[in-house]
Amino acid sequence: MHTLPTTDTELAAWLRVANAPGLRPGALRALLQRFGLPATILAQSFEMLAIATDEGSARAVLAPPGSAFTQQLDDVLAWRELPGNTVVTLDDPVYPPALLTMPDPPALLYVKGRLELFHTKAVAIVGSRSATPQGTEDAYRFARHLADAGLTVVSGLALGIDGAAHRGALTARGSTVAVIGTGADLVYPAAHHALARQIADHGAILSEWPLGTSARSSHFPQRNRLIAGLSGGVLIVEAAMRSGSLITARLANEMGRDVFALPGSIHAPLSRGCHRLIKQGAKLVETPDEVLEELGFIAVPPAPVTPDETAPPTHSATHCADAERLLAALGHSPVTLEILAARTDMGDAALQSTLLQLELAGQLTALPGGRFTRAGHTG
Repeated sequence: MHTLPTTDTELAAWLRVANAPGLRPGALRALLQRFGLPATILAQSFEMLAIATDEGSARAVLAPPGSAFTQQLDDVLAWRELPGNTVVTLDDPVYPPALLTMPDPPALLYVKGRLELFHTKAVAIVGSRSATPQGTEDAYRFARHLADAGLTVVSGLALGIDGAAHRGALTARGSTVAVIGTGADLVYPAAHHALARQIADHGAILSEWPLGTSARSSHFPQRNRLIAGLSGGVLIVEAAMRSGSLITARLANEMGRDVFALPGSIHAPLSRGCHRLIKQGAKLVETPDEVLEELGFIAVPPAPVTPDETAPPTHSATHCADAERLLAALGHSPVTLEILAARTDMGDAALQSTLLQLELAGQLTALPGGRFTRAGHTG
């Protein structure tokens, strides 16, 4: 699938209107519908722009770009030239059609990876960053099964449930999309650098934020609306009562998407958010086939599993040795991925795989901030 060619001049105009301070996405969409391309918008008088929207929007459009704009444009043009990178504009034929149903689709999307995935049916799987081993295993298993059936699995690249969902989808016949809350040239959390590379190679990473934008808590609700927008349904695996996943579920419901939730123990804090959603009308699901049935998909036999693809720990000599080495490197205090890599001298793929296996086996816990510890030690 090929994107509509955008010249450097056209991209500069898109960049100006997309990042104009104070210009709401809805107002920009109205201007695009009235005048066409951004270059035409920028050529209009204040009066014409104000008539089409309002005086505040007109002022925002006509404000001269800041001193950093030239460097920003150069950075975007250079980033776009890298293999696998695409800047998708709102008028581009490859723009995700599901996002066009939103009232405020982003004017620009930065994509690393496979554009065709945005034209497939998708389901989102999201949940707690501090997931339990059972929740992580459930997310991996559901993602694998749903991706095997042909769905693209969408999530947010966070620790916990999101990471497990991406990994499960990557081992299946389908693939996965990560919607991130930073610039597309950054990875957050740092512990997911290797996973992000896998997704960019075999799936897609999407961001609406300008390049170089660092992670901020205020960005994630906005990211969550894109996760909901891209998906025909959203599955919540584990969520506390105050959780970003519940925001995603609310946004999905407002957009007319299906909301699914996995039930859990009444004593488990991370089940309370799911139970609340079920009380509010979310569909209680216990198996991936129930999600497929609701979305109108036919269940298919799972793809053949190779030893390296299995989520639970394998018993091969290599994996056992890696697991023992990693457990020894963990010690008794939380450590980062970088420290573990230095202590074990393991490659990214082996390290990520062994971390996941130990987490699913209940021997390791992923903590906020990209740290890991032995199960039972919170540091």
